[in-house]
Amino acid sequence: MRILLVNKYFYRKGGAETYFFALAEGLKALGHEVAFFSMKHPNNEPSYWSKYFVSEKDYVGEISAFKKVQEASTLIYSFEAKRKFEALLEEFKPDIIHMNNVHRQLTLSILDAPYLKKHHVPVVYTAHDYILLCPAYTMVNGRGEVCDACLDRHFMHATKNVCVKGSRAKSALATMEAKFLKLHHSYDKIDLIIAPSQFMKNKLDEGGFSGKTVAMQNFLTDSQMAMGARVANTHKFEDTQAGARPYFLFFGRLSKEKGILTLVKAFLRAAGLANGSADTQSSDQDAQMLPEVWDLHIVGDGPEREAIEQLIASAGPQAAARIHLLGYKSGEELQREVGNARFTVLSSEWRENMPYSGLESLAAQTPVIGANIGGIPELVVEGKTGFRFESGDLDSLTVALRRAVNVDESRYDTMQRQCDQYVQKRCRQSGYVEKLEQVYGDIYDRNLHGKCE
Repeated sequence: MRILLVNKYFYRKGGAETYFFALAEGLKALGHEVAFFSMKHPNNEPSYWSKYFVSEKDYVGEISAFKKVQEASTLIYSFEAKRKFEALLEEFKPDIIHMNNVHRQLTLSILDAPYLKKHHVPVVYTAHDYILLCPAYTMVNGRGEVCDACLDRHFMHATKNVCVKGSRAKSALATMEAKFLKLHHSYDKIDLIIAPSQFMKNKLDEGGFSGKTVAMQNFLTDSQMAMGARVANTHKFEDTQAGARPYFLFFGRLSKEKGILTLVKAFLRAAGLANGSADTQSSDQDAQMLPEVWDLHIVGDGPEREAIEQLIASAGPQAAARIHLLGYKSGEELQREVGNARFTVLSSEWRENMPYSGLESLAAQTPVIGANIGGIPELVVEGKTGFRFESGDLDSLTVALRRAVNVDESRYDTMQRQCDQYVQKRCRQSGYVEKLEQVYGDIYDRNLHGKCE
């Protein structure tokens, strides 16, 4: 089949791009012909199809960057994208179009290309975030609260609650975008929506997309699986006996919605380093101080780094000796950090979909302490691939950390095997792409029959 993959970024920016490029790799391996549509950017990977990519747009800066109303309107509808997409369609003649992140930089204007109306090419969309349901993408309102308000399809909630980056102007633009897409019936032009978690599928169904969704959990590439296997450390207890300090690991963006501040506070409390921690200990039977050899490693960067540094400094020199801010890491350097961790922590305080950090941790046979929110519980099988706690709950996370340090060597070895079994059964690239082939074939046949009727 000829498959056209669409994503606004054509470089490895985040989880959506990890999926996008891995999907292309998997489809090509099965003999499919793949083309791309994206946005121009200095970091882009080379592609024959870049001659059709749209001009670079950056909507991250201050709203004053929108010098004209006309420029702001391209956030909602891009005639340039529609025109260039049409030209690409005429050359490539795809059997399937598979969209990923397209809003704002590309826009759904591409679905108005005349070629699509004439040839009825089926369209698949992978929902990497909640933009179909929430103008702010995250289902978190301007007060930082998890929110379902816009499931009623009245998107003014986003403006009233100032949900987009604390800016009423940006919130109003996002509301306009959502309303336009609703009135323009843009989502009606999508044949199938892939949800990377069952939780997201349920939310999409609740928000009006029932009947056109399917849950397909994110996958890891063969190279990611191989790297995970290389760094999987089955002798972590022996390493500890040899003098290595066991540690919890957080890796990702240092931002409020990731729960990083709650994690640091929980570690300080669990280690008896927080002010008043002796008076606030949980009554849980596992509540005890973390052994002094246990550390917390934090990999990544983001807006909360300064707040983390202040928390550590206020807790004293012992905290500074046990909490390590390691900055940004990637590739094998990051994977070694993951593989050597005793546990990783997914402390999210928003409805994380299907985080690659969790999949990569399990591939390295490192169990996960995960918040009971969004798609994370689908990764963390309680007591098997890790432990769960209530999102945003300091006491609950403190107890989870203390439970983890009580896992003995025999049980930990069993948990490692269960992590490996999980990814082997549910996260292999070949299995995902083969299932996707069936999905493509089904909607292609359905559209073909529709054209013949």
